[in-house]
Amino acid sequence: MGAGSDVSATVTTAVLDRDGAYYTVNGGKMWTTNGTQADWMCTLVNTEGAGQVAPHANKTLLVVPMDAAGVSVAPRLDKLGMRSSDTTQVTLEDVRVPAANVIGEPGRGFAYQMLQFQEERLFAAANVLLPLRRCLGDTAAYCRERRAFGKPLLANQTVRFRLAELETELELLRSLVWRAADAMEAGEDVTKLASMAKLKAGRLSREVTDSCLQYWGGMGFMSETEVSRAYRDLRLISIGGGADEVMLEIISKLTHGKVDDR
Repeated sequence: MGAGSDVSATVTTAVLDRDGAYYTVNGGKMWTTNGTQADWMCTLVNTEGAGQVAPHANKTLLVVPMDAAGVSVAPRLDKLGMRSSDTTQVTLEDVRVPAANVIGEPGRGFAYQMLQFQEERLFAAANVLLPLRRCLGDTAAYCRERRAFGKPLLANQTVRFRLAELETELELLRSLVWRAADAMEAGEDVTKLASMAKLKAGRLSREVTDSCLQYWGGMGFMSETEVSRAYRDLRLISIGGGADEVMLEIISKLTHGKVDDR
């Protein structure tokens, strides 16, 4: 809770009992995916010397049972897109969680989370390839059938060339995703490639869906059409799992090194 893109700023705390058997957790988790139906929730909590050690070194990943006393779940949030996946806010008040529910080593949670992010971000990039391919294919088919001023929309060079340009961009993203996936399978650090793929996936999703919706005209503005859903659903790619601006910061640091901003 309270962190957003700045993961190290999370304020949720977990205090270990004297006997070392249970943590008492206070705080919460915003934007909890599937939180209204989940049985368990993995959350990042402050455990090790909060205020005494660096924020990157005092965090632990803890699995919280959703039926534990002190766990309260808000009604599902009303979202622009991704409406088939519920999102909610979870509040934790003096929730007792067994110490055995710690993932890995206490105090290593931030490092684990950063590793998980690379998988999540690479998956996010891979996950848009088929929807964008379908969006472009459906739009081309529609523009072939839809006639205006006595000819198919696809007969207009402006439309044809724009779709060809977007097909090329999508193929480039596909190549980047495959390269990053191969590197990950080989055990390499893919932080930079995964961040690049996530950044490009988010921006290309916005570009493709916006252009395609435009070519569908009034039909594209209707909720019943697939291009309308893609326009709403894929907008999240530039926000969830690390916003575009966070990806740019990571890429900049790994390419040019850190800059002293004091």
